[in-house]
Amino acid sequence: MSPTTTALVTGGTSGLGLAVAERLLASGVVPVLLGRGEERGRAALETLGGRAVFVPGDVTRPEDVTGALDAAEHRGTLRAVVNCAGVPHAERVVGRSGPHSLDRFAEVVTANLVGTFNVVRLAAARMAANEPAGQERGVIVNTASLAAFEGQVGQAAYAASKGGVVSMTLPLARELAGSLIRVVTVAPGFFATPAVAAVPAAARAELDRDLVHPRRWGDPDDFAALVAHVLDNPMINGETIRVDGAVRMSSGLRHHDTRNTHHRERPDTGEASST
Repeated sequence: MSPTTTALVTGGTSGLGLAVAERLLASGVVPVLLGRGEERGRAALETLGGRAVFVPGDVTRPEDVTGALDAAEHRGTLRAVVNCAGVPHAERVVGRSGPHSLDRFAEVVTANLVGTFNVVRLAAARMAANEPAGQERGVIVNTASLAAFEGQVGQAAYAASKGGVVSMTLPLARELAGSLIRVVTVAPGFFATPAVAAVPAAARAELDRDLVHPRRWGDPDDFAALVAHVLDNPMINGETIRVDGAVRMSSGLRHHDTRNTHHRERPDTGEASST
């Protein structure tokens, strides 16, 4: 990628997204961070040495995404989009207080799935107008979760939203191939991000039992390293790649009363809640 290349990183103000932004900067790409928290945005810019751009906004709002894309094109040629924004959620279908909130289910799917698609459609339209660089005009990397494959009790909404991201990967890649745009999804396992700080030690110890090799939680830079390789490798397309150290999530029934409405969700992505 040339020094004038820019990349949009949603959820780029912390966790996985911030690590991706750091990798992009190291390779000479200017990252444009889209996120809801202006305070976190300012902190991220300080971390990145002021060389990035922060645009406050919500991925579900077309006008906010359009503003971020305008900022990216103002700084150079938009060649990459990395969707790291997302919201976690845990709620049982039937709990002590009654059935799962339909509004909350819709909110989670809107944030994680509709928001991702909103960014994809608007960014792809911009990228399709680029002059080809080699054999492509751009790359889009979305973030799913292990919950898309092995959702736990209480993760119906979250798993549905991330499963949708996985399911649309191949059709997006097939359709956008005509515009020389690749689409890839990364499904992270347990990652040590700011969101994990709120997890009690006992719950963390329970999650640790599922680790295989390496027997540690992923570092955000592990995620970013994979994203960087995807951006550079033209043969990776239409695929969902798990980055999880061989973790396979249990049902979540082991230590939970099935009548309990509120249990702590496994923080399996560490995504920034910026949608």
